Amino acid sequence: MSSSSETTRRTFEFGRTHVVRPKGRHQATIVWLHGLGDKGASWSQLLETLPLPNIKWICPTAPTRPVAIFGGYPCTAWFNMGDLSEDCPDDLEGLDASAAHVANLLSTEPADIKLGIGGFSMGAAIALYSATCRVLGNYGNGNMYPVNLRAIVGLSGWLPCSRTLRNRMEASVGAIRNAASLPILMCHGLGDDVVAYQHGEKSAQALSSVGFQNLMFRTYNGLGHYTIPEETDEVCNWLTTTLGLEGSQS
Repeated sequence: MSSSSETTRRTFEFGRTHVVRPKGRHQATIVWLHGLGDKGASWSQLLETLPLPNIKWICPTAPTRPVAIFGGYPCTAWFNMGDLSEDCPDDLEGLDASAAHVANLLSTEPADIKLGIGGFSMGAAIALYSATCRVLGNYGNGNMYPVNLRAIVGLSGWLPCSRTLRNRMEASVGAIRNAASLPILMCHGLGDDVVAYQHGEKSAQALSSVGFQNLMFRTYNGLGHYTIPEETDEVCNWLTTTLGLEGSQS
């Protein structure tokens, strides 16, 4: 009989990565992650239109895998998931694989470039999970987290593994100090019928309660599970300030 590690180990084949080059001086690189069933190209088209000339955007595509919430039907997903509920188990292997893929994309950037991760829905979940890996210094599986993140953006998302976060933070030397200095912007619509507003709000509270003091949670009345210009303007302003970007004026 084969060992459990041999039978459960999975390999993930990520899809195509799209890159949006900075139109001005390159000051920051952000990996932006799409939602369930989407692809990197969808977001690269929107990001290209934003007035952020100093940012290079990297938009990867998640692996195609069976997803429990769709009854095992395969689609692009950063990790496997069932219902969004307190007792639903987290796919730690899938989370770590995607967080590592994102970190690898950032690890080859020049030393003077500020690094960040953002995403929408399930992509936001990976961005927030990566934030916890960064401050703890390792992934859920114990392997070292290799990059220094300077900004995290999560739109219409939630925090995976929130139940175990407090214990992990309290057991880690320096994690609370690291958390206090990592800026996070979370945005959520009150009318979201896919990832309910309360999931985003609870996630923000969970992060704040364990030491993520530099966290802004923005609420949008009437916004469903999509993005609007008011929200993208907020993201642009926040990134420009947080990362100290030159902006459009040369």
